[in-house]
Amino acid sequence: GPVATMMNSIEKAVASRSLETADWTNSRLLKGEATETVRALKQEDGRDVFVFGSADLLAALMGEGLVDEYRLCLAPVVWGEGTPLFKPSAGRTYFTLRESRPLASGGLILFYERKDG
Repeated sequence: GPVATMMNSIEKAVASRSLETADWTNSRLLKGEATETVRALKQEDGRDVFVFGSADLLAALMGEGLVDEYRLCLAPVVWGEGTPLFKPSAGRTYFTLRESRPLASGGLILFYERKDG
């Protein structure tokens, strides 16, 4: 569908502990420490970096202050299992809601920015 078409068409940087190559269309495998490679990606002109499906990577990036915006999809279902998105940390992180968008499925996309202090 439209989401798959969009995902296949955009450039992707893949962080992995196990892959030797990134074979997905328009993808490249990040080499080295993930936080340092993402820090370099953020310095490239016109680049937004999105993290899909990795709570461990997100925790590492949050720890280094590399996350500028959070887009969370609140879905009307509870699985009761799986990996938590936010890992335990030494302190609290505060957010400011910037925008919300309802979905036809009943879900809600929430746009947050990290709030300093």
